Amino acid sequence: MTENVYDTFWERGFLEQVSDEAALRELLGKGPVTGYIGFDPTATSLHIGSLVPIMSLAHMQRGGHFPIALVGGGTGLIGDPSGKTEMRQSLTYEQIEYNAHCLQKQLSRYIDFGEGKAVLLNNATWLTRLNYIDFLRDIGRHFSVNKMLSAESYKMRLEKGLSFIEFNYMLLQSYDFLYLFQSHDCILQMGGNDQWGNMVSGIDLIRRIEGKQAYCMTFPLMTTSTGSKMGKTEKGTVWLDANLTSPYEYYQYWINTDDADVERFLAIFTFLPMEEIWQVKKLKDQELNMAKTILAYEATKITHGEEAAIAAWQAAVEAFHIKPVDALLMPSSTISRGGFEENAAAIPSVEKPRSLFAATIPAFKLYYETNLCASLSEAKRLIAQGGGYVNDEQIQNYDEPIGLKHINDRGEIRLRKGKKKHLVINVK
Repeated sequence: MTENVYDTFWERGFLEQVSDEAALRELLGKGPVTGYIGFDPTATSLHIGSLVPIMSLAHMQRGGHFPIALVGGGTGLIGDPSGKTEMRQSLTYEQIEYNAHCLQKQLSRYIDFGEGKAVLLNNATWLTRLNYIDFLRDIGRHFSVNKMLSAESYKMRLEKGLSFIEFNYMLLQSYDFLYLFQSHDCILQMGGNDQWGNMVSGIDLIRRIEGKQAYCMTFPLMTTSTGSKMGKTEKGTVWLDANLTSPYEYYQYWINTDDADVERFLAIFTFLPMEEIWQVKKLKDQELNMAKTILAYEATKITHGEEAAIAAWQAAVEAFHIKPVDALLMPSSTISRGGFEENAAAIPSVEKPRSLFAATIPAFKLYYETNLCASLSEAKRLIAQGGGYVNDEQIQNYDEPIGLKHINDRGEIRLRKGKKKHLVINVK
């Protein structure tokens, strides 16, 4: 055992609510504890909003404990009403099964599922085999409808309507905890704060059926200092899958962190020592920007690997003309190896035929055709307001012709939208 993981959670800002703080802290300090977190397979990939629970499981493992990552292949067929104002879209068995398979592979990047180190389970294994009458008789009788309706996850839905199928979700999640308690000696459930009611019900079910104590802890629902939801950009959700959000775009999400969030995000989304992270509060201006670079690099390395993180960093250095000496404040000395140009491919790119530029194309049309702007009118407005650049030269008129003279010696034309969005056109 290393440092008490409860203290790690507290120090890094993971904790929101705990069912029995003193007892759980003591248990986590004595020896290996088995804890689990459930992940909904509603998509083929998790997103940045899932990183808090993922990182908590990783800290559990680093602290000498045994994590269970539970993919909700069974509960996903029902749909969790927590935090939702409307009923979730129903997915087919085939969709759920495929999504669950994708999540299993994805979670393996963060947690070592080697023998005896952690397990990854799918609750469809036991939930889809339940006999409904037996379940009502053996499990349902332990639940009070009045108490269930007082849970926040249900209260917010009662105004618009709560379906009976969703009403069963608390029972199924509670049964998951009971099943894992009985089969894997799992005594701890963790998750987002919107799951508190479901978790406490699971503890109560274990007490009623097994006569033993279990525990739960919740994490804060992450928002930025401006109050916006984590993982949302103008392009939509920031996914953990490189095919949905490229490592470069992922890196850029973190590099654009608000100044007020840097220290908090370093504590939660990286494994850097807190002694180093605490120094951030003393930084300002360029030094704080360096801290953002470290955050972006470390977060990208955890999700996409070191090579992708280095490539994203070097591409950003080239795209934004950062002096290498100013950018080398990195946790890993390997960041300094290699040249920038070989990793410029990390910047989003498209291919366009040479003939397009031989005849020239108005700048606003090029922005639209490369999807930098969603419409021609948006492209005109962007350039008119001074936000359009070709090869780092500001475009003066929205219909300025872009032609062969703009192709550099690497066969590229580089467009920029505002200060942060870059695109490379590979001319073939």
